[in-house]
Amino acid sequence: MNYVEKANQIITSLGKIIIGKQETVTYSIITLLSEGHLLLEDVPGVGKTTLAKSIAAVTGCEFSRIQFTPDTLPSDVTGITMYQMDKGSFTYIKGSVMSNIVLADEINRTSPKTQASLLEAMEEKQVTVDGTTHKLPAPFMVIATQNPSTYLGTYHLPEAQMDRFFMRLSLGYPSNDAEKEMAHLYLTNENWKRADAITDATEIAHMQKEVSQVFVHEDIISYILGILDKTRNHEYIKLGISPRAMLALIRGSQARAYLTGRDHVIPEDTINLLKPMLLHRMILTNDAYLGQMTNEKILDAIRCSVKVPLL
Repeated sequence: MNYVEKANQIITSLGKIIIGKQETVTYSIITLLSEGHLLLEDVPGVGKTTLAKSIAAVTGCEFSRIQFTPDTLPSDVTGITMYQMDKGSFTYIKGSVMSNIVLADEINRTSPKTQASLLEAMEEKQVTVDGTTHKLPAPFMVIATQNPSTYLGTYHLPEAQMDRFFMRLSLGYPSNDAEKEMAHLYLTNENWKRADAITDATEIAHMQKEVSQVFVHEDIISYILGILDKTRNHEYIKLGISPRAMLALIRGSQARAYLTGRDHVIPEDTINLLKPMLLHRMILTNDAYLGQMTNEKILDAIRCSVKVPLL
């Protein structure tokens, strides 16, 4: 079995746990293969935490969980330096972020200061504690969950942190048939949410390297730049898409092509990822809200206005 087949086997295995959400599962693995971070935003009880734990289990990666609350401290995330009397020296005590896959559960229920403790880790894959830098293990992925910001006890994530999330996904309520299948599994198989590892961290890192080698035509890059430029010069958009997002969209397109077994990106790869990768990065003007415009409507209009390359 080659690595592409293993990557698709991961998706198949997750699909047996997260019933009826094949697209969301696929996007999650695209994020992992792209060395990105995932934000799962939805109402309680639809499987956000289950998806995060299952990804770690199926991939055989080291997993840690941070349950964010209003009194969670930055040191709980990054770790602390503690004086060891028996050794007569300071020792770094690892924080929860020192793992391959980190579940930042209910990230918007903690203070902005604690949220910010993840910024360095997500961007540079390292943490700095008391002036000393500590590298994070590879691969490294943050899967954050949050309830909608209209819920009690939640904080808005700052723009800088939102931009560091490769994708924002919502699971949504399952269909009637999917929910019925979940009920039958619940009644007949007590282990239906238990996932066996089919790969490991070393193989995931190898898949990520193969993804980075997928060919991207110059016309695809120009297409992406055309869309991003329009978000930066749009009358209804206050904050357009960043260069970081541009690079992420290229890598995501490579990952989608990789999963289909192609060694090159086609326009469909990029178009398929525009909404999950760009919508959460766009901030609209007050006039846009007054005119009942939404991020999705504006992005659809921008996409239709940019010529798709013929490849």
